[in-house]
Amino acid sequence: MIKGSGIEIRAVSHRYKSAPENTLSEINLNIYDSDVFGLLGPNGAGKTTLISILCGIFPASSGVIRFFDKGTEVSDQGRRSLIGFVPQEYAFYQELSPRQNLDYFGAMYNLSKDRLVTRREELLDVLGLSKVADKPVGTFSGGMKRRVNLAIGIIHQPGILFLDEPTVGVDVQSKNAIIRYLQHLNQQGTTIVYTSHHMSEAEEFCNRIALIDHGTVIAEGELEELKLSHAANDLQSLFIKLTGEAYRD
Repeated sequence: MIKGSGIEIRAVSHRYKSAPENTLSEINLNIYDSDVFGLLGPNGAGKTTLISILCGIFPASSGVIRFFDKGTEVSDQGRRSLIGFVPQEYAFYQELSPRQNLDYFGAMYNLSKDRLVTRREELLDVLGLSKVADKPVGTFSGGMKRRVNLAIGIIHQPGILFLDEPTVGVDVQSKNAIIRYLQHLNQQGTTIVYTSHHMSEAEEFCNRIALIDHGTVIAEGELEELKLSHAANDLQSLFIKLTGEAYRD
């Protein structure tokens, strides 16, 4: 059993309707309490499909997924409050302000009024959005929009946070600020599942990884151990060694 907030993934496969073959095939992984776990792989490897299944966006075709909170298995109904999801696409209302977006999504998580106000103002402050808290999000820069996306995903203080390319298309300052705050959340006990094409960022951020290619896990474990066992100097060279140099669609 996984202690704390974690996930067991057993023999998970998925095939989309009309697809000639599985997108995921027999995925087996453990994601442990307070991990920063990187799900990495080329385009089309199955990363986003797996995260979508874990977040309950659609079911797996087969296999079993178990979520744990403080060592106790969580029911399907209880997963909604346990997990947070920050997608690659912007998941907010462009015409609303950050404050209005957080009020709306906080209410969806059934946060009490007092807790919602406290949490909302805390996130606006720590993510550098207080001065623009009442302006339409559609007028913001890419980095500011990413921070709003993040705030919405963590408004309910989830025990497990899924991040799909959380810093794509942002400036260096915003990227560093987002990663620092995510590291803070992890130090406070949040388990993070992360996917990105930025190998240097992933190497700095993750303590454990799984490399997925063609819908299967081709390597999994502690990052430093994997680099050592495959004689790779860094994560990028490990990635190329295991997935090849051919173009991917």
